[in-house]
Amino acid sequence: MTVHTSIGDATQSGESRKGRFLLYLVFAVAISRMISLAFYPLMDTTEARYAEIARFMVETGDWVTPWFDPSVPFWGKPPLSFWMTAASFKIFGVNELAARLPHWLAGLAVLWLVWGIAIRHSKRLAIWTIALLVGAAMFFLSAGAVMTDMAMLVGTTMAMRGFWLGLHGSAIERRHECWWLFIGLGIGLLAKGPIAIVLSLVPIFFWTVVSSNISVVWRNLPWVKGSLLTLLIALPWYVLAEIRTPGFLDYFIVGEHFNRFLVPGWKGDLYGSAHQFPRGTIWFFLLVDLLPWVLVLPVLYIIQLFRAEKLQTVTNDRAWMSYLWMWGLTAAVFFTFAGNILWPYVLPGFPALALLTSIWLDRNPKPHIIDRFLSVGLVTTTVLFAVYIVGLKVTGFDKDRSQKALIADYQSRRQFDEELIYVGARQFSADFYSKRQAIFVPDMSYLSNRTQYSSAYLAIPNNQVATMPISLKKSLQLISVHGRYTLYRADHEKK
Repeated sequence: MTVHTSIGDATQSGESRKGRFLLYLVFAVAISRMISLAFYPLMDTTEARYAEIARFMVETGDWVTPWFDPSVPFWGKPPLSFWMTAASFKIFGVNELAARLPHWLAGLAVLWLVWGIAIRHSKRLAIWTIALLVGAAMFFLSAGAVMTDMAMLVGTTMAMRGFWLGLHGSAIERRHECWWLFIGLGIGLLAKGPIAIVLSLVPIFFWTVVSSNISVVWRNLPWVKGSLLTLLIALPWYVLAEIRTPGFLDYFIVGEHFNRFLVPGWKGDLYGSAHQFPRGTIWFFLLVDLLPWVLVLPVLYIIQLFRAEKLQTVTNDRAWMSYLWMWGLTAAVFFTFAGNILWPYVLPGFPALALLTSIWLDRNPKPHIIDRFLSVGLVTTTVLFAVYIVGLKVTGFDKDRSQKALIADYQSRRQFDEELIYVGARQFSADFYSKRQAIFVPDMSYLSNRTQYSSAYLAIPNNQVATMPISLKKSLQLISVHGRYTLYRADHEKK
């Protein structure tokens, strides 16, 4: 069984130059994303929370247990993404660029893995595929966001590539590519847990059954040795994690992998709140995550219809196409039945969807037209993101989403190690930028019973300033307003 090549000859100099231009544009967009990593603060809640867990990992030297706070272990995710960020902090110091850079590099790793599959068709199709990936909104954002999703995407993409080329590559490729399947599964287990196994092995299983290749798959892949390799990569950490903090496996396996998805509004989340949406919302997420392509590509299709262009035949390798469809849609189908979902949950299918789209685009006998449309999409994604970053500063929305400015203001003013006390919910960006020195109290009643606050700065939500007790208000000196919070300094002499 071989991967069918359907693209025409792209060796002519004019076509080659056009292809190179799109490839250079992909590189330019990727570099612009990297440059942007240092230009906006870490955002609440996910980015700042995960970056602070990694920073605390470096501070404590505990690389086994991620800690939610000094007395509460973080059982919500395995440690791979925290290891990546923590290692970057060790090398480059604690800052936004260092926090995000490993996840950008993980995005490059995904592009390299996908390129290795697509190039077997042709160079032009490979360029189109990575252009589609880089330009997709959720991939563009995740490749540079402090989250666990890009680390898992490396694992699932590696596994899916390893399975296919382990069966259909050249003799030399089959000998080494097959091991990527099991290494990828191990990486997925360390990045997000058993869900990575599900999103990889479910499409592999169904493809194997539907294509009647059960015996071929069993005979030609090292399932026993490979499974041992997967366990060797991931199992030691799981064992150590349970030994260090008993109860981890019950919470992580049962709570995070069953209750979170099957119980709407699950109340067992120890670190935040469940994200409840109507079942089936994941398909809407998929469409939004694939912007701008869900808008750009239909325009191309309509133009083709009006021009009555004679399109070439899509590859007739049905096994390859069915594999891509199953890979691309498994995450969306699986999370259709989930009670709690997030926008990046469909990312594992993006490489396959990009490959499928490239094969469909390959029907057009005028590849330079495809290059133009993909260039428009890439530029659109980049420009819109640049507008968003500028808009954060201009509108002050960055101060709503991050406490960086308030913490900097407080640190520049304090003279005698005065405390910073936040009223209301915990702000993870305040944790990160203050290095966990900020104190959080549930409401202002805690301040009225506190004798030490006379030598402290207070961060009070703007919507609570008007209802502040007069006795408390008289003892405070207004310093500045930062987004949703107003910074005060306690002055007992004014009381």
